[in-house]
Amino acid sequence: MDFDDTQAEAAFRAEVRAFLAANARPKAGTRPTSRAQHVDAAFIARAKDWQARKAAAGLAAITWPKAWGGREMPPMFQVIYNQEEEAYATPRGVFEIGLGMCIPTMMAYATPAQLERHVAPALRGEEIWCQLFSEPAGGSDVAGLRTRAERDGEDWVINGQKIWTSGAHFADFGIIVTRSDPNVPKHAGLTFFFLDMTSPGVEARPIRQISGASHFNEVFFTDVRIPDSQRLGAVGQGWKVSLTTLMNERLAVGEMPRPDVDDLLALCRLAELDGAPALANAAVRERIAEWHVRSQGLKFSRFRTMTALSRGQTPGPESSIAKLVNAAKLQDIASFGLDLLGPAGVVMDPALAPLHALFQEALLFSPGLRIAGGTDEILRNIIAERVLGLPGDIRVDKDKPFNQLPQGTR
Repeated sequence: MDFDDTQAEAAFRAEVRAFLAANARPKAGTRPTSRAQHVDAAFIARAKDWQARKAAAGLAAITWPKAWGGREMPPMFQVIYNQEEEAYATPRGVFEIGLGMCIPTMMAYATPAQLERHVAPALRGEEIWCQLFSEPAGGSDVAGLRTRAERDGEDWVINGQKIWTSGAHFADFGIIVTRSDPNVPKHAGLTFFFLDMTSPGVEARPIRQISGASHFNEVFFTDVRIPDSQRLGAVGQGWKVSLTTLMNERLAVGEMPRPDVDDLLALCRLAELDGAPALANAAVRERIAEWHVRSQGLKFSRFRTMTALSRGQTPGPESSIAKLVNAAKLQDIASFGLDLLGPAGVVMDPALAPLHALFQEALLFSPGLRIAGGTDEILRNIIAERVLGLPGDIRVDKDKPFNQLPQGTR
């Protein structure tokens, strides 16, 4: 493991620090960012302004080809930027999916004219993209989708529903995978497109979360017409294109969810047990020590990933471990924090609650992290099969046509 930047990495880190110091506000001394923040027009305007500044500085797409506004730098340099930006209160959650997943997929499959039209506006923050994959009946099985695409001359007609689509209610464009042939096995009958989210027949309905936020949506498609020219990849090769999208997911090894151990220590100094600070309780200290050990394990696992990136290597499936452990740790720490607060734990007003209701918001938000980006069960399968070399699950649906699979009863 290498803990030091190379000379080039150190120079880039200094450049990033100078840019951030001149253009952003440090988190130090500010309240923790609310996970339940409302992404309204004002927030989107701030996000667009921040994205435009990054693009002008050459920091919006560090690994992209220079022809499309990038710098063609190794992934490690994107990790360095992410690490440094984490210390600043910047508006996030608007462009990450588009620039991390959608546009890289376009680069792999779209025509030069389409790239000329869409890449630069997305990079400058002028247009927002979303990813339309998950469906109500599919669960974690992306290939089990039922949204239909039927050919009609030079167009395709789309009918169906997607769910958990982050940002669909304010997105300008989206990428979507559909079922174009139900007569073949499920992975073989998919076709991939991009579309204008203002197309007739597209309806996004924000989902009200228990945390009070509405980050993601149900999206309904009723006789939506998409030109064949907006197909990405060959007919029936949508699964291949989908894997390209998932492989391009933005690196986030520099970011840890909050609250973490330091936040818990701060809370334990405020909360009381039996008339004394909670930190004086041996059982509380034991729990803190346990989470500290987990945090250190995650920290050094991330350093291994960073070392691989710095050496030009591709990290393996071991990265699934970090997401699996992190999501459960966040939920456990948030739950423990509310136990310490007692009746005060029900107070959600950031102006009244300790640490600006960080633990309250985290408890409501954290279960979603164990589903989004791969459920705990999927990640355990990946670790078992690809890290430990255990035999894979038996798949009885592998060679059956999709329309012959059991659909359940109504």
